[in-house]
Amino acid sequence: MKINKHFLLALPFYLIFIFFFIIPLILTIIVSFWDYTEYSIIPDFIFDNYKYIFNKCFKFSTDLCVTFKTYLSTFYFCFMAWFFTLIIGFTVAYFLVFHVRSVGMQIVLFLICTIPFWTSNVIRMISWIPLLGRNGLFNSFLISTGVIDEPQEWFLYSHFSVILAFVHLYTLFMIVPIFNSLIRIDKSLIEAAYDSGANGFQILTNIIIPLCKPGIIIGSIFVITVVMGDFLTIGIMGGQQIASIGKIIQVEMSYLQLPSAAANAVILLIITLLLIWTMTKFIDIRKEL
Repeated sequence: MKINKHFLLALPFYLIFIFFFIIPLILTIIVSFWDYTEYSIIPDFIFDNYKYIFNKCFKFSTDLCVTFKTYLSTFYFCFMAWFFTLIIGFTVAYFLVFHVRSVGMQIVLFLICTIPFWTSNVIRMISWIPLLGRNGLFNSFLISTGVIDEPQEWFLYSHFSVILAFVHLYTLFMIVPIFNSLIRIDKSLIEAAYDSGANGFQILTNIIIPLCKPGIIIGSIFVITVVMGDFLTIGIMGGQQIASIGKIIQVEMSYLQLPSAAANAVILLIITLLLIWTMTKFIDIRKEL
């Protein structure tokens, strides 16, 4: 039997995909139906882990269940991180493409954007603590200039600090694909629009943003995927006081409640894949990648 050479070329990628995605995913799904005690994990096929997650969630009452509250918190951080990284990422990419004429300078400025990635996420998050803390530089500056009378507690270990850290960590994931889409735009289209009497806002909304849509979608997929499962940033910058689905999974794993953590992971994965699937309906993802 003759083996297709294209299959052989793609075989290493198939193997990587199978061993590092398909098999772990199958094992996670299997473990999510197992039972467990304080001391052991029992192979079984039960739905108790899923029932526990959604316990009292579908009863008609004014208070949301813990699971829904946690998902709302996760969606809130996800949306805020996506919104601000999109605004900043598009602005930076637009400036690099349309206002920096020299290719060499574009490369230099682009490399400057990557400097934060030369250090680990933990170090970058911890670096905010001396700035935002009660006796940090930011509070000290505002007090010395008379803007505030006493230190503000909400700068650190709050929703503000978590969102700030997300934007700091993941804006580059939005800049790169948007820059890649903007650099492909034929400049003659913009010149023709100017010659036809269009103003800058009309060109931005009718030409640049529609042609940049693939980069926006791909960047959004990167940011949303990372933020949905993040627990480290929320744990450090939230002072271990803010809930998220990733944080719940991490806590359950630390207490060796692996079946329950696996059930939460499966639900989180399904929701994340649905979000990605919805976004990919707006572009041809294969063509763009």
